[in-house]
Amino acid sequence: MDLTPIETYYDAVPRVSATTEDVGPFTLFLAVEGTGWDYYARPRLGLGSAITAADVHVVLARQTELGKPHAIEWVDQVTPSLLPAVRSALPEALIEECPVLVLPVDAEVPITGPGRYVDLASDSPDLGWVSGAQDAAFGDHDDVLDKPVGSRRELIADGSLVVVAAYDEAGRVIGGGSASPRGETAELMGIGVVRSARQQGHGTAITAALVEAVRRRGVTRAFLSASPDGVGVYESLGFERVATACILEPAEPSG
Repeated sequence: MDLTPIETYYDAVPRVSATTEDVGPFTLFLAVEGTGWDYYARPRLGLGSAITAADVHVVLARQTELGKPHAIEWVDQVTPSLLPAVRSALPEALIEECPVLVLPVDAEVPITGPGRYVDLASDSPDLGWVSGAQDAAFGDHDDVLDKPVGSRRELIADGSLVVVAAYDEAGRVIGGGSASPRGETAELMGIGVVRSARQQGHGTAITAALVEAVRRRGVTRAFLSASPDGVGVYESLGFERVATACILEPAEPSG
């Protein structure tokens, strides 16, 4: 599969809320103040040369200088030199390797599940609760807090962000997910359900609701990065594995 559209998407998606610097063979994305999250470095779009351990040290040094976490993300099949370079530069670093899966344009993904799954508007009072539910899901607990939403309302309003909330039968927010459409491509992200609501079909339903939401906005290429043990869930919906995304787990700079 031609991975150019996905690599182009990865370069485009942070730019609505970040400034950039070229640091050697990398583009360093720096979140605009008030966004609510940090970004990372990625191999520069269209890079035709190999990346070395020395290049990795240079971009990490720049992140240290700026007081930003050490974070690099890339697609292994697009930049195959980077994984050995990171391992050489940071032998003890944790590098997550996540399958990238794409949904065929003609795949039907019905929304099923025991709850209610809502494509939230920018003025929804539940945006913070969805963020809190996602934090609880990835923290493996049930304590959902109303979290600050950063620039999410503005991004939803201008079409750069989609947020789906999952509600249980009592109307409580128990999970959610998001997507960031850019033209005909969108990555589905942050799909999670609090611990007590798992194994009930909510995660599958959130994924289907996100697919429906981005398709309404003109997206034909929906994809996601999954944990290795979650691949089967997405394959059951019709997603097909096409590549591997590598993530140098963010770490606070030591310098």
